[in-house]
Amino acid sequence: MQHRIVVLGAGYSGAIAAGRLARRLHRDDVAITLVNAEPDFVERVRMHQLATGQDLRPRPLAGMFADTGVRLRLAKVTAVDADRRTVTTVDPQERAQVLEYDTLVYALGSAWDDQGVPGVAEHAHQIAGRTGALRLRERLAALPAGRPVLVAGGGLTGLEAVTEIAEARPDLAVALAARGDLGDWLSARGRRHLRKVLDGLGVTVHEHTEVTAVTADHVTTADGRTLPAAVTVWTTGFTARPVAGLGTLEVTGSGRIVVDATMRSVSHPDVYAVGDAALATGPGDKPLRMSCATGAPMAWLAADALAARLTGGKPPKVPLRYFNQCISLGRGQGLIQYVTADDRAVAAVLTGRTAALYKELICKGAAWAVANPTLALPARTRRVLPDRARTAPKATTPA
Repeated sequence: MQHRIVVLGAGYSGAIAAGRLARRLHRDDVAITLVNAEPDFVERVRMHQLATGQDLRPRPLAGMFADTGVRLRLAKVTAVDADRRTVTTVDPQERAQVLEYDTLVYALGSAWDDQGVPGVAEHAHQIAGRTGALRLRERLAALPAGRPVLVAGGGLTGLEAVTEIAEARPDLAVALAARGDLGDWLSARGRRHLRKVLDGLGVTVHEHTEVTAVTADHVTTADGRTLPAAVTVWTTGFTARPVAGLGTLEVTGSGRIVVDATMRSVSHPDVYAVGDAALATGPGDKPLRMSCATGAPMAWLAADALAARLTGGKPPKVPLRYFNQCISLGRGQGLIQYVTADDRAVAAVLTGRTAALYKELICKGAAWAVANPTLALPARTRRVLPDRARTAPKATTPA
């Protein structure tokens, strides 16, 4: 009897987890199924580039996972029953199917968060995924010169979006609305460089500005101002992708699955969660932020911990920490902010063209890791898993 591992989602975290599991558990008594709604891997960290007219390299999942032993299933996840160990999916032909699992790796990621602000869902654009980025791309391409574009949100996504748009379309009146000071989490040198780049691109910055309503041609702010916006790009944050029927899984109020130090659900030992869908803590018990920099190490740790448990090994104890924040500021400029283990800025930064090349190397490295999931794959073995691993109980408390 095979131990059935089902991985939900083939973003950075899910694809890396599936590939690493295939490498660690390349054996006949383990079956790994990867479920994803799209046939291609999407480089989510490049959605601001896609939105401004740049074409991204196609990365078909079928080719990535060919001959790895991972079974790819193209379908949308509509429900998860963690108590019964089932996943309900709907394929492109609208056919429903229920998958049973022994171990689940939940990596369905996040979606944009409109935060309930009036008009955002109807009028704003988002770059949390390919569909949204392509919609914004079409809108920007049709926008006449001189028209105002407003990016709401001064975090990492907002900074990358506003600089990319301003660089690609210098004929537009591009603005950024930030709730606090511009780059207030960066070091003093990082803030100075950021302001210099935005000034050079002609971006108007509205600091201490909270957008409270969006219409087709303007936004309203908390202090009663009206800012023109023929296009509003909403980048104020992300939320866990909603999926029905999580049952008694312990989740946060925003829907993220609460996990332990090995990315294992604190309520269901047969469920692991990685990436934006999981709430894990790092140094100082601070919640890890939603990012590729967080998701990839979570996937490595979860895969290694699961493989160890299934083969009678000892789960790894590797604390997750941060080293830097990599921000692209258009194609020719970047900012690498070095940080403490718990993600607080230190004085050291890398700026300019060198930082842009550094960020590009990071993005290419992440995509390469996904595209080559099982390098040096060992010969398939026929060892039988320990009985306790093959027949993991349906308990709702950690083993």
